[in-house]
Amino acid sequence: MKEIEKERKNIEITIKSEEDSAKLGRKIGEKAEPGSVLALIGDLGTGKTTLTKYIAAGMGVSEVITSPTFNIVKEYRSGRIPLYHFDVYRIEDPEEMYEIGYEEYFYGDGLCVVEWADMIEELLPGDAAVIKMEYSDTEGERIYRCIF
Repeated sequence: MKEIEKERKNIEITIKSEEDSAKLGRKIGEKAEPGSVLALIGDLGTGKTTLTKYIAAGMGVSEVITSPTFNIVKEYRSGRIPLYHFDVYRIEDPEEMYEIGYEEYFYGDGLCVVEWADMIEELLPGDAAVIKMEYSDTEGERIYRCIF
């Protein structure tokens, strides 16, 4: 029996306010499924951690979400499924991900949100959702190019 490949959607979203980020993040969090990976790619200040905070809210996570820059990964287990929040900015070699057992997270029981995911692109599952975050030409706006 031939496996049917899931059709992916490309969506471009203009984020004009933090409320727009909140709506998108909560919606992603409400729909998050175990074993999913969301790759966030963008420069400093484009909203990666802010979006993650709202994804966590949509999942029912009660803990305060902070960037795991120095820990690489933080686990939040108070939501309907676990949230594994990665920040791989300080990774110098993708091989370092093996040391923290990234595969157990990526293919486990929760949602993995990976900030700076372009730094470990070769390790991401082929079906990972991707949001590329960019500054807009309009002051205060961001463009999110999404592949779901």
